Amino acid sequence: MTDDAFGRDGGDRPAGGTGPAGRPTRVLVADDQTVVREGIVMLLGLLPGIEVVGAAADGEEAVRLVARHEPDVVLMDLRMPRCDGVEATRRIRAEHPATEVVILTTYADDESLFPALQAGARGYLTKDAGGEEIARAVADVRSGAAGLSPQIQRRLLERLSAGTAEERAPERRPHALPASLPDGLTTREAEVLALIAEGLSNAEIAGHLFVSPATVKTHINNLFAKTAVRDRAQAVTYAFRHGIARPPA
Repeated sequence: MTDDAFGRDGGDRPAGGTGPAGRPTRVLVADDQTVVREGIVMLLGLLPGIEVVGAAADGEEAVRLVARHEPDVVLMDLRMPRCDGVEATRRIRAEHPATEVVILTTYADDESLFPALQAGARGYLTKDAGGEEIARAVADVRSGAAGLSPQIQRRLLERLSAGTAEERAPERRPHALPASLPDGLTTREAEVLALIAEGLSNAEIAGHLFVSPATVKTHINNLFAKTAVRDRAQAVTYAFRHGIARPPA
């Protein structure tokens, strides 16, 4: 089922009360698994007050279709090729602030949850959510509230009560990057390289930069290719040699 298969609602469904004057909420679905994506589209088609205007197979397509259809809400998967859900959410919220994003994913771990919320997602559900819960989250974010599942709300409360890792750890003062970066490195790639040199794991780097682990992996692959290093040990040496990171005293 492609984007062209979706059109404006012909009026066969009862109009929902979540939009102005009872206008249906226009929803776009982004998921790289065809069966899952089409299943979500079919489920949404049974819900009153929701009109599916498009379906995307990855984050790049989701950004493009948001520009074309201007949906009210995007139901966004996280782990997708080309452009993951966190980066797509960040771009959509920056370029189309009237469009809200609800994450619909298999993952509820901190490394998935917090980067997505930092990117601008207003809702977060796992894929075991039923139609009623999805409809409630869509209505909530459309009205300006948060659309979080009870499981996610508990996780946020636990995190707040325990304090963030940054609050518990000594303040990290980043080393200033050189004015001119070698080998065509971007600023973000140099930041990732500096954090590698500090001994952080991919998950820790993702949390520090508020991006997804998949995005960190992409940056690492790019900087490894540009600098011709083969592993993290060589990357650390490279970072010290070029002043991107400060060797330990």
